[in-house]
Amino acid sequence: MTPTGQLWGFFDGDLAAAEAVRALRRAGTRFTLYAPFMTHELDRALERRTSRVRLFVLVGGLVGLVSGFALTIWTAGRWNLIVGGKPIVALPAFFVIAFELTLLFGALAALAGMLVLSRLPRSNRSPGYDASLTCDRFGVRVAGDDEQLARSREILQRAGAAEIRVVDGRSESAPGVSDG
Repeated sequence: MTPTGQLWGFFDGDLAAAEAVRALRRAGTRFTLYAPFMTHELDRALERRTSRVRLFVLVGGLVGLVSGFALTIWTAGRWNLIVGGKPIVALPAFFVIAFELTLLFGALAALAGMLVLSRLPRSNRSPGYDASLTCDRFGVRVAGDDEQLARSREILQRAGAAEIRVVDGRSESAPGVSDG
């Protein structure tokens, strides 16, 4: 199936957008939700899985922990400085560095994971995108053939869409949308 166009449904509230999301999911339609902020109702309607960013944080934290101990043990072994008869490798003193590197690597891995999983940065804008979606409106975009767009239009109307637009999928931008 080759998408022939896009259907945009704009909603003034999150409850109507959540109802549209639930109905589109029940119909088996693929869609993209645009929201100025996430609400619990939208989150439940999307039925999202747990974020995989936490795996990036775990790996980053473990690498930081190992790096912290490796750095301090290697430094102490390379430049021996015996103070008060204490052993060269005194782990209690190394916990601070290991802890700090665990936090640093975990935070950097969280940032990297968020960017990778979000596929950011994106330089292209969806045809029909409206700048009000970053301010006070919620939007649902459905791409597909004419039959699928007709079914999706009915679903969006029943959910209470304030505005519905059809955008040609081959065009770069839609009327009324600035690239500003």
